[in-house]
Amino acid sequence: MGSMEFDFDTVIDRRNTGSVKWDLAEARLGYRDIIPMWVADMDFRAPEPIIQALRKVADHGIYGYAARMPSYYEAFISWMNQRFNWDIKREWIEFTPGVVTAVNLAVRAFTQPGDEVIVQTPVYYPFFSAVTCNGRTLLDNPLRLENGRYIMDLASLEKKMTPRTRLILLCSPHNPGGRVWNKEELTALGELCLKHGIIVVSDEIHSDIVYHGFSHTVFATLSPEFAQNSIVCTGVSKTFNLAGLAISNIVIPNADLRKRFHDEVAACGLTLSNIFGLAAAEAAYRHGKPWLEALLKYLEGNLDYLTDYIVSNIPGIKVVRPQGTYLVWLDCRDLPISGERARNFMLAEAGVGLEEGTIFGAKEIGFWRMNFACPRSILKQAMERIETAVRKLA
Repeated sequence: MGSMEFDFDTVIDRRNTGSVKWDLAEARLGYRDIIPMWVADMDFRAPEPIIQALRKVADHGIYGYAARMPSYYEAFISWMNQRFNWDIKREWIEFTPGVVTAVNLAVRAFTQPGDEVIVQTPVYYPFFSAVTCNGRTLLDNPLRLENGRYIMDLASLEKKMTPRTRLILLCSPHNPGGRVWNKEELTALGELCLKHGIIVVSDEIHSDIVYHGFSHTVFATLSPEFAQNSIVCTGVSKTFNLAGLAISNIVIPNADLRKRFHDEVAACGLTLSNIFGLAAAEAAYRHGKPWLEALLKYLEGNLDYLTDYIVSNIPGIKVVRPQGTYLVWLDCRDLPISGERARNFMLAEAGVGLEEGTIFGAKEIGFWRMNFACPRSILKQAMERIETAVRKLA
C-alpha cells in the first residue's frame, strides 16, 4: 500500500472540479453512475514539492509572460540523463502545450497532404486524427498479440511502405498495449525507417511509468543515425499527473528537422509556455523522484491486485499485462456476448467507465482499456462490479 511518506490510498473527490475524467464521464460515455477509469490521468494528488512550487507562483500574484529559464533546462536535461542515460543539448529542446499538439505539428511539418503516416494499432487514438484531420493518409500496420503481449509486425510493415510514406508515429511505451519496447525491436524498426527515409516521431510520454524487470529505451539513444531521424516527445503530464498544466518537452537533435518543427510551432502561434506549467515541471524534475518511486510500487500493487482478481474470479477475461503505463488492456472476447452488447458491456452492464477497444483501432470488439491509477479501494469496487456483471451473463 502507500508508503509512510506518500499516501495513494485516500480517495479524493474530483467531482465538480472541471475534471474531464470525472465531470464529463456521463456526458462523454453516455451512462450514469459509472466509476470512471477511462481518461489517462491519475486520481492521486501531485507530489508536495510541485504543489509548493505552484503555490509560490500563485501567491506572487503576477502572472505575466513566462520565460523558460536556464534552471528549467538544467532540471529536464539532468532528469533525462539520470533516468535514460541520454545526454541532451539545450538547443535540441522545443516546447508544445502537450504531446498530442507535438504529434499534430510534426505531421504538418514533415509531410505534405496525401503523404502516408504509419500507425501500429491498437494505439492511442489521437494519432488517427493527427493524420486524417491534417489531410494525410493513415497507413495502419497492426501489432500482433502473441502469448499475451503485443509485438511489431515489421515484415508486414516493410511491404506496406511506399515512396509516399514519410512518417511513423511510435508509441513507446505503448498505449494501450502496455509494451515497453526492447532495444532489439526499436533497432529493427529504426533501421527500416532509415532504409526507407521515414522520420520517427516517438511519443515517450509514459516512459517514467515502467515496472519491475523492464527498462525504457529512448529511441534517439540507440544510434547517432536514429537521433538524427527522430523527434522524441516527453513531459511530466503522465508521470506526475500534470496534464492540465499544458507543457511538454520535444527533443529534436537534427537541426534541419528542428527548424521545420519550430517554424510550424511559430506558424500556429504556440511559442509561449504557461507560467504554472513551467514551475510545476521544474519542481517535478528536481524533487519528484522519491514520490515517483513510491507511485510505481503502488501502481504495481494495483496491477497485481487486478490481475489476481481477474484470474480468480473472472476467468472469461484475459489481462494483457502492461510492462509500462498505468493502463491495462483487457481481452474480453471470450465473454458470451457480441456486437453492440459487447461494445457497451462495461459501461451499460458493469457500470465501469472503460474505453472500448475499437476506438484504438482494435480489429475485433471485446477489448477494453482500463486506467488503474486510482486508490485500491476504487479499483476493488470496479472489479466487483465487473465480476457481478459477468456472472449475470452465465
